[in-house]
Amino acid sequence: MIICVIIVIPAGFLYGTPHAFILPELMNVQTTSVDLKNILKALMALYFGIAAIWITGIIRPDFWKFATILVIVFMACLVLGRTISMVTDGKPSLFLILGLFGELVLCLFGCWQFYQYGRSSGNG
Repeated sequence: MIICVIIVIPAGFLYGTPHAFILPELMNVQTTSVDLKNILKALMALYFGIAAIWITGIIRPDFWKFATILVIVFMACLVLGRTISMVTDGKPSLFLILGLFGELVLCLFGCWQFYQYGRSSGNG
């Protein structure tokens, strides 16, 4: 979960901060529309909110199970969305392909953690 927090908070900043520089350089995305900037800032806040739940799960053992399930669901949904996009829209940039594999690894690791430590515990 700590790894997820370390990755997701900077990713949130990547989506929500100086669009005129970061996204065009990394992913060939132009963010001239106010609506697109609004969507990206909402994604940033969503990432921060999810990271806050994970941090709570790290600090509070009674919250660990829920936070771990959220890691699994969040990462699995990102993998699913990126996979659908690759099938319907074509191959994205290398940066996003690497992101897909990282999200898959974190999802599988979350499943393993839950299987190892969360199945029979009374947490959550």
